[in-house]
Amino acid sequence: MKSFSRRTASYGHFALRVQAAALLFTLFVAPAAARTLHLVALGDSLTAGYGLPAGQGFAEVLGRSLKAKGWDVEVTNAGVSGETAADGLARYDWSVPAGTDALLVELGANDMLRGLPPESAEAALAKIVERAKKAHVATLLMGMRAAPNLGAEYQKKFDAIYPELAVRYGVALYPFFLDGVAGDPKLNQPDGLHPTRAGVEVIVARVLPSLEALLVKIK
Repeated sequence: MKSFSRRTASYGHFALRVQAAALLFTLFVAPAAARTLHLVALGDSLTAGYGLPAGQGFAEVLGRSLKAKGWDVEVTNAGVSGETAADGLARYDWSVPAGTDALLVELGANDMLRGLPPESAEAALAKIVERAKKAHVATLLMGMRAAPNLGAEYQKKFDAIYPELAVRYGVALYPFFLDGVAGDPKLNQPDGLHPTRAGVEVIVARVLPSLEALLVKIK
């Protein structure tokens, strides 16, 4: 009987420890794992949704697509039409608030369209990535490519900006934001620069795997 009593007492202590561990998990671990992730899409008109009805731009479609795949993510559209990389840097502090978990950087297209020196775009993008890393914000850099009419030398320098920054700072890279859409009249608005709603759907579908890989690391 004494042996049975000791075993019963031992089991009782074990059960209490299990209950205590479960309570601690519920109080501290579970809420942290279940919290909503905050993602900011910092960009220009391609992010802002230029020429599209409200709620049909890249950031909004991306947010809905993530939720449809089971992600508890809030996506903030921090796209401003016409902005260069330097403009994005200038408003970084209020566009990417404290508490941001992930950042998509889609800038540089207007630098290229205006023929600005690739070095200036690279410098601004580098500072954006540096600020994000300092704040421990996971970053996905969205690459852009130069138009052929700007010349081979310019194209070579500009196209190299994004992969070089990704390697230098150890951040994730999506090589070309307009992949699968650029040059397709069916997926672009009459200006030939901005995607239609169908074009946005293509972009989001192609970006999702890279973004989900980033979110998995955050979780």
